[in-house]
Amino acid sequence: MAPTWVIAKRELSSYFESLVAYILLIVFLGLTGLFTWLLGADIFLRKQADLQVFFEVAQLTLLLFIPAITMRQFAEEKRTGTIELLLTKNVTNRQVVMGKFLSCLLMVGIALVFTLPYYITVASLGNFDHGATLSGYLGLILLSAAYISIGLFTSTLTNNQIVAFLLALFACLTFHFLFDAIASSFTGWLGEMIAMLSLAGHFDSISRGVLDTKDLFYFATIIVLGLGLAEWNISKRN
Repeated sequence: MAPTWVIAKRELSSYFESLVAYILLIVFLGLTGLFTWLLGADIFLRKQADLQVFFEVAQLTLLLFIPAITMRQFAEEKRTGTIELLLTKNVTNRQVVMGKFLSCLLMVGIALVFTLPYYITVASLGNFDHGATLSGYLGLILLSAAYISIGLFTSTLTNNQIVAFLLALFACLTFHFLFDAIASSFTGWLGEMIAMLSLAGHFDSISRGVLDTKDLFYFATIIVLGLGLAEWNISKRN
């Protein structure tokens, strides 16, 4: 666990040593805050004391936010050759992958912590469902973890950060939107099976306060599969 945490701290520090973390945090908080409070179906227009609008906007913002923080994790190390140096240290491939995964998840966690004023403010406006809101935050964490695992895997496929970003974005868009679109073209059990592959469907279920084991199992499967493929891909370089 110690090497994993060392790698996680190193990667997280590297974000804040550059402007990457600050730019991404400003963009994330700016977009979610703007739509939650001012634009579209904001809470004042809906006249409901909940964060449903925030969760809807946040899941789409994270769709861009996360590929941007995962694209450099392996692609840049492969381009500079530091991946070989890292893998010769007294660490396993799994510890490297988990360390990078943890750093990205902590970055998302920091962004979500900065949205707690939304929670506190809206809770003071009226009858507030704390259980559903906490489930929504859990859904964002699980969704982020799934996106991160996908992003890390795509980052192992190339040494170009832009290509890694586009691959991760395409894969996340596929899981978030495309399976739903394909499922709508089918009826019966086939349509239901394809719809079950949609990240958005499982997130929506959790964000409404429904904690179903099938949703948790789905996210766990995506996370384990993505990290497993990333580990397998870098193991081929040993």
